[in-house]
Amino acid sequence: MSDILAAQAGDALKSHGLMLATAESCTGGGVAQAITDVAGSSAWFERGFITYSNLSKQQMLGVRETTLRQHGAVSEMAVREMVAGALQHSTAQVALAVSGIAGPDGGTADKPVGTMWFAWGIKNGETHAQRYLLNGNRSEIRAQAVQIALQGIINLLNPLTETA
Repeated sequence: MSDILAAQAGDALKSHGLMLATAESCTGGGVAQAITDVAGSSAWFERGFITYSNLSKQQMLGVRETTLRQHGAVSEMAVREMVAGALQHSTAQVALAVSGIAGPDGGTADKPVGTMWFAWGIKNGETHAQRYLLNGNRSEIRAQAVQIALQGIINLLNPLTETA
């Protein structure tokens, strides 16, 4: 399924002449792997940031320490800042970010295992963020997160395609 979504995301990006950057935490590069499994993805994939630790989110993407302290890495604010950082530190015009708790440990009452935050943004445009609560084991949660991230790119770019 990820291979189909990655190809569809690539088609949408190519049709608009846009490049994508990814900022991943809990998926550990799974989105970038799905993308680079598509032959010719270098035409629309610029780079991927794997920022698993809070320090790497700060150093590579410019996520503010206050954001991480006040909201946590698994938060709307964090993924929005991850998208902004991916756009700032790349030549891509589109970025996605994912941060979550894949389990089996690490969940809390406020953020149980399966909590995932995603954000998708276009340079000089809006950034959309969404929270999901996914079910399954660690591998299943991460696979679902990759699919949601890719579908989000397709959804983000569809309105650009639907012109009268």
